Formats: sequence, C-alpha cells, structure tokens
Amino acid sequence: MQVLDNILKNARRMRKRIVLSEGDDERVLEAAVRAAKDGLADIILVGDRGKIEATAAGKGLPLEDVALIDPAESPLAPALAEELHRLREKKGMTRELAEQEVLKPLVFADLMVRLGQADGSVAGAVHTTADVVRSAIQLVGVKPGTRLVSSFFLMVMEEPHHRRKGGMIFSDCGLVIDPSAEELAEIAMAAADNARALLDQEPKIAMLSFSTSGSAKHAAVDKVVTAARKVRAERPELAIDEDVQLDAAIVSEIARLKLPDSRVKGEANVLIFPDLEAGNIGYKLAERIGGATAIGPLLQGLAKPANDLSRGCSVDDVYHVIAVTAVQAQALEQRG
Repeated sequence: MQVLDNILKNARRMRKRIVLSEGDDERVLEAAVRAAKDGLADIILVGDRGKIEATAAGKGLPLEDVALIDPAESPLAPALAEELHRLREKKGMTRELAEQEVLKPLVFADLMVRLGQADGSVAGAVHTTADVVRSAIQLVGVKPGTRLVSSFFLMVMEEPHHRRKGGMIFSDCGLVIDPSAEELAEIAMAAADNARALLDQEPKIAMLSFSTSGSAKHAAVDKVVTAARKVRAERPELAIDEDVQLDAAIVSEIARLKLPDSRVKGEANVLIFPDLEAGNIGYKLAERIGGATAIGPLLQGLAKPANDLSRGCSVDDVYHVIAVTAVQAQALEQRG
C-alpha cells in the first residue's frame, strides 16, 4: 500500500527511539523485532527480562537488534521514580509508592518518553485503552497550549474497488464522546497536523454534519459551524469546510453544486465527526463495508507520541503503529 509504504520510508529516514511495554506478548515481540530489523526505529522493550526472553525463544525470535530493559534491574529506575513522585505528589504519591509504580512496564516506558530517553511509546495489546490513555496523559503529558487529548484513525483505501485511493484521517472515533465546539476545533487542528505528517499532504478538513452550508438548522449544526470558525480564526492557512455532508466532503462534483466557494472542493483528507457515536460508526462502515484498512485508534494532543493498540491487534497492526509513532515523533521535532 502506497500510504503505508511512505510512512515506513519516512520512519526509516530518521530513526526514532520507540519503547514498547508489552514485550512478553508474542504479537508485540514479533512486530518489535521486525521493526528493528527493518530499521523503522530503535526499539526498546520494557518488561520482565525472563518472560521476554522465554517468549522470544519460544518463537525463535532474535533479540540482538532490540534493547531490553527490565525495570527491576534498571539503573534508570531511581530517576524515573523521582520524576513520578514529583509529578504525582499532590495526588498522594509517596516516594515509596513511586518506586513500586515504576516497576510497572507501562509506567516505566511512558516516563522514559517524558524524560527524553525515548521518543514515543506504544501499548494496548494487553492493557486497556483506559489504562494506556490515563498513563499517557499523566506521565507523557499534554502538548503545551492544548486542552484535549483525542484520537484518530488512519484510513487507507488502495484496493481496486476504491474510487478514491490514498489515505484519510478520521477523528475522533475512539475517545471524546460528545465534544463541545471548542473541543471539536482542537480535534480538527490536531488531526490536520497528523494528516500533514502521515499523508505528506496539505490537510483539507471537512466538519461533517447532516447539513451542508446551513441547509438544516439545529444546535448540532451550530456546534460544527462554531468549531470550524474557531479553527479558521486560529489557523487561517487551513482549508476547512464548515457544516458539510459526507458526499459534498469527498465528491468534487457534489461539492461544486452544494459548496461552490469551498476551499476543500470535495477533496477532504481529514474528516471530523461531530461526536464519538458518528465517528465510531463511520470508521467501521469504511472498514467493514468499504474495505478500508483502519490503523488506530492513535492518540493526538500529547506532548510526545504515545499510541494505543487494540487488544485484538495483529503483528502487522503493531508494526504499522510503531512506524506511525516514529513519524509523529519526527514531525514533532521538526515543528520544534
């Protein structure tokens, strides 16, 4: 797939340090070893050394290309515990409790990212989304100037039956249930940055609705319009349509009829759904009926990349999320 091939190529261009905290899971381990061998990133596995080595031996996987850190024996643990204590002391975290918490691979890995000892983290094959997101927000932290952590899917459509081929960003399909207009604007701007990083394209944003350019009157439409205008005020360089139905967002002939003054012109590569219900249904329709490949949910709005996996993920899923995380880290570095 060309979209994924480009992401893999970009990941190799400037190898980042990606830490995975579920190395005793066979899928994660196989993907990590493959990613390291292919040069996608410098891979760090955090976990129980004995379990990871036993899993690797059972699968016949060599570990010489990955760094393996066992929190119980790592010289990094005291510094990470000190940082955790500093971060969470007002929430009742004692130094003794911090020393115990950093023995948890997920905590250890995210603190490595926070302190610059890794550029991004990947988890979720074993941990729940709630655990992964909570750890990322508390330990990696929220991007300065951002008020919301949300999610997106990278949707890849490159099968022969796809009328329009390439990649798209769908957001938010996995985290924020009923965003306000302000939150929807944050989601749109974060998704635009990910479109630029992962698709190598200028973002063209459609704020999806059951209305196009005021064809319906409702508070739900008002929310979408307000959000779009907030994006336009803050990021005037972005091409964005206000309330727009899906067909006018992605079919140029329909856009010409319904939105003759549109800057997106029916060529949206970023679809912003008005709420989680619509987003979740939308990406699953595209995946299950439309035959698109869905990669995610991926997180946005964090200070550094920390991505979630589905607990039903495949080896390929983990491999591709490693690559996406590496490219996100590159983009963050380039934006300064």
